[in-house]
Amino acid sequence: MKKLLTGAAALAIAATLAPAGFAGSHKAYTIGVSNTVQGNGWREQMICAMRAQALVEGDVSNLIVAHRNTDSAGQLEDINNLIEAGVDAIVLNPSNPDALNSALESAMAQDIVVVAVDAGVTAEGAYVLSNNQEEYAYLGAKWLFEQLGGSGDVVYMRGIAGVSADTDRDNGFKRALEEYPGINVVHEVFTGWQQDQGKQQMFDFLATGIPFDGVWTSGIDNVIVDAFVESGAPLVPIVGADNAGFVQYLSEVEGLEGAAVTNPGSVGGAGIALAVDILNGEAPDSQTVLVDPVLWENTTEEGQATIAAAQNPNLDPEWPVSVTVPGWTDYTMEQIIACEGPGEG
Repeated sequence: MKKLLTGAAALAIAATLAPAGFAGSHKAYTIGVSNTVQGNGWREQMICAMRAQALVEGDVSNLIVAHRNTDSAGQLEDINNLIEAGVDAIVLNPSNPDALNSALESAMAQDIVVVAVDAGVTAEGAYVLSNNQEEYAYLGAKWLFEQLGGSGDVVYMRGIAGVSADTDRDNGFKRALEEYPGINVVHEVFTGWQQDQGKQQMFDFLATGIPFDGVWTSGIDNVIVDAFVESGAPLVPIVGADNAGFVQYLSEVEGLEGAAVTNPGSVGGAGIALAVDILNGEAPDSQTVLVDPVLWENTTEEGQATIAAAQNPNLDPEWPVSVTVPGWTDYTMEQIIACEGPGEG
């Protein structure tokens, strides 16, 4: 897989290597990308989907990617650098719904299209294309609570505090909690959406000996199963996302009852497609577009068949198996795995 440049280095190199554009009637748009979490499989798939979709969009000549671990201040810097680079659109995964508004408003004042993916922003005029995060959490939590018979203690493993995707998921989780008053959250942690951190947190809690009956995870899932297996602890029902490793475990780990809720990182590619549509005068009626999730569980024959069909050994275990967003993305499996944007082949 292609190594991704990060931060200011990506901006500087991409700006100097920008191709001249396409011949004929094609436009030659330059699109900037801003992302603040690196080393997370979901975010890596998101970036690769952005690159792949930009490659197949006939009107995109250049993609400038700022992809690094940083906070809102760092993302503000990256967005301002993208504006200075003269991009036609910015597609970002926002670190905070409000903290980036000054830069986003500056971009839109210069007729730069802004599309937030995965999570929302409050800057007026920005578009949002996201998986329905509240429904993601609600579907998985409801399944888990029903699996426990409406009563029991659960471990609640969240993402990053303050990020709107986590806030939306928390709203969905709590909506399910209201429907099942017999469920008690015995332990709540923020994993930072990092595999190693989430696994260690589960090891630490298992070591306390405090009993619990199920685990809801915000997409850090296969390593939670690993923590149970490696520690010798009895398995409990676990909810995760449609990451390739977890989907495989739902078929292969003996005694594991679980459910995967779809949450494609390829929504990043859909964000690129949306940005091009807007640049071409084909903006959608609504400035918010939600992709609805579905739940796959391994406790019924139908669910087992769905999980078996979804498995993909060609993917990194941390990548969602949902590598496309129907109606939005046009790249092939080979193109997203190659992770190459315009002019990078």
